[in-house]
Order: sequence, then C-alpha cells, then structure tokens
Amino acid sequence: MSKVRVGLIGCGNIAGGHAHRLLRIPEAEIVALCDIDPGAFDRLYQRVPALNPDLPRFADYREMLDAVELDAVQVLTPHTLHYEHIMIPLERGLHVLTEKPMVCTSEHARAVIEAKNRTGKVVLVSYQRRYQENFRFIRDLLNDGPVGKIQYVSALLGQDWLNRTQGKWRQDPALSGGGQLNDSGSHLLDIILWATGVQPETVYANIEYFGAKVDINTALTVRCTNGAQLNIAVVGHSAEWCDDMTFWGENGVIYYRNGQVKAKVRGREEDLTPTKPETDNPDRNFINAILGKETVQSPPEDALKVALFTEAAWRSAETGAPVTVSWDS
Repeated sequence: MSKVRVGLIGCGNIAGGHAHRLLRIPEAEIVALCDIDPGAFDRLYQRVPALNPDLPRFADYREMLDAVELDAVQVLTPHTLHYEHIMIPLERGLHVLTEKPMVCTSEHARAVIEAKNRTGKVVLVSYQRRYQENFRFIRDLLNDGPVGKIQYVSALLGQDWLNRTQGKWRQDPALSGGGQLNDSGSHLLDIILWATGVQPETVYANIEYFGAKVDINTALTVRCTNGAQLNIAVVGHSAEWCDDMTFWGENGVIYYRNGQVKAKVRGREEDLTPTKPETDNPDRNFINAILGKETVQSPPEDALKVALFTEAAWRSAETGAPVTVSWDS
C-alpha cells in the first residue's frame, strides 16, 4: 500500500496530538472520524486546522468500519471502551493503535493478544515515553551500561489529577476503569518495567480516594523476582507537577528529574541528558510497523504486564495485605 488509511475512533483532546503526528507522516492518511459527541469534531478541527475539512464523520464506529475503506484505526476513547474498539476492528482485519491503558483487565489484555496473533495484524499501545530519547537513554544505561544490576527504584508522579478531572469521565469507574493509577500512572508503571526489565513478585498498596469513586493517591511497595525493590508513588492530589525517578544499580545511580537525566557511576557524576531531538513516536512506529519497516516498540504483551501489576495493587489496597502477581495465569 502507498498510504495507510486511518480512522480515528474518538476525537477528544488526545486525538489532536495523534492527528498532528499522522499528518506529518507521508505514508499515513486520516480518512474518517468517529465520536459520539458532535461537538468533538469542531474542537478537533480547531486544534488541527490542517485536517481535511471533508472527512466523513460518524457517531457509531461500526458504521465507519462499514462505510469507509480503512487499513487501520486509532482507539482514542475512554478506557473501558478500548476492549470493544480494539477487538471489533481486529476481527475485521484492521491494524490498531490504542491509547493507554490498552484495556482495564488482564483477561481482556490476553484476549487482545490472542486476537492479534490470530489475525496477524499490528497492535500498538501508545506508551509515548518509550519513544523519548531520555527514557531510551536510561534503558540503555541499565541494560548495557556501567550502572550494573538494578537493585532499587524510587518513583514519584505528581499531578493535580483530582481537581482537573472532577466531573469528567476519568472519575467515572464505568468509563475509566480506575483512577490515577490506571491513567497517568499506567505510563509510570510501564516505563519502570520496560527500562529495568524487572518482574514484580509481591505488591503492597495503600490508596487514598479523597471521596472520589476511583483511586487518587497510591503508594506501592514492590519486591521483584530478581530481588530488586520498587517504591512507587502516584499522587493525584498534588499542588504541582512532579515526574521523578531514581534507579540504583550495583555500580551507580541514574536520576531522572522532570525530563533531566544525570548519573553517578563509581563516584563520578555526569550530566547524561541526551541532546538528540525526539525523532520517533508511537504513530510513526505504528505506520512503519504496518508497512513492515519496523517492529512494534510498545506491544500488547507489555500492556498485559501493566494490567497484572495494576490489578495486584488494587487487590492489595482492598485486602490490606501484599498480593503475589500471577504472571502465568
């Protein structure tokens, strides 16, 4: 194919970034839009005026699949809708990029993986941190560099999530499937697992709801199968933004502070912040994977790991006891 024809399922805020990136990919073409809110289309065009003004618009994604010749879809809807919006296009022979979390249960994650393997189609989860140079740099240091075997990770994500999502779908469990841990926290859990390669064994969680129906603040204490320990805080009731991770290895420490990377190896401190501009993103990887030019860098198998981790945290908070993560069930 000369162009990958893409339909967007969901035209809310997150769709703007995906549309901008797709428009910069010569091999991609946005050919249809779908959203249950008619006003979402106008807001998307305001954010992305370069979009073709004559794109067909649909309120039902199944009507879009029936009416438009498509090669792929992007699933940009509330979290609990992802499963259906992934599975139906897959069964119709389409490639799928989905926003995070891929789905809200490990059972659904396994079903997506099975359908992907059976249909032979590309499924990519939009964990954009994996495509950013600073996190790739951290992963390379941990896997191939002088830091040595990972021993301990301390991570903190702070956002004013509680107030900014008040009255919106993210605080409705029927649409969100969970709170801050399942939303922005999904990125944090994924990047720690991806960068370090560790596998959580036992998870102990304490959650504060602040009167909401979903988790807001979460404190996680984790022991991994290789003996490494994780201490993770997802703070959804924060007065300011904070994105902070520290990785302790046998021979050194890597510090990530709000986008800046530093490392100290055997007492020598270096500023290791990458200077290369970001050249990759999930949308470009998605199109290139469909065309056979690249492998998928954020596959559904890794989203299953995040789902298992998240479920263990929720069970622990509910029972008040550590929970063993069952990776093989």
